[in-house]
Amino acid sequence: MLGQPDARSVERNRGGAIGPAGLDCPYGLAVVNGDLVVADTQHRRVLVWDGVPTGDAPAARVIGQDDFASGEENRGRGVGPDTFRWPHAIVGGGGELLVADAGNHRLLGWTRGADRSGPADVLVGQESFAVAFEMPHVAQGPPRLRFPYGLVGDDARLVVADTANNRVLLYDRDLPASGATAVGVLGQNDFDAAGENRWDEVAADTLCWPYGLALDGDRLAIADSGNNRVVVWRLPPLR
Repeated sequence: MLGQPDARSVERNRGGAIGPAGLDCPYGLAVVNGDLVVADTQHRRVLVWDGVPTGDAPAARVIGQDDFASGEENRGRGVGPDTFRWPHAIVGGGGELLVADAGNHRLLGWTRGADRSGPADVLVGQESFAVAFEMPHVAQGPPRLRFPYGLVGDDARLVVADTANNRVLLYDRDLPASGATAVGVLGQNDFDAAGENRWDEVAADTLCWPYGLALDGDRLAIADSGNNRVVVWRLPPLR
């Protein structure tokens, strides 16, 4: 067990100060290149353990904060390439780490060789690392994200639950250093739409606040939270 001293304890930070062994509302997690990586969401940080611990153990490294004792939103200094607001889902592999920074409406990524305690070198959803622009209920386009909570990927593609835009976006797995553009959209007729169930009625191909994702080959399961259901899509081939 991680985050608590025993199975009966539930207090955030183990009832004490922020540190390498306590958690506050952890949401996303993944095993990335053999290491356990956890989005400690309310502490606005990502914690990394060496390997996958079999018992209670402190994290070895922290991403998104200056040290293990800090937990302020965007490090208390404003959005940047090394800060989080609400880190959520995590994917990685081959030396790459991608985090859905939902509260800043973006994805942050560290590629092979990048120092993950330092600034990210991949950005999706914003025009620069210094902004966290939100554009509700209007035309979005393929580059824009609004509260992206879900994130999964395989060797071929990256899939993002663009939750508040009521759509799921598909990307080629090879993301550039910045400015990646989605190559496909599910739940909307085009990249400019963002309405819940397309501002119409619920149907087999509409979404309302898609959240969690699971990918198995070309099948994608989506937790369509606003419609109180899970839907499974057959993904189109990548272009």
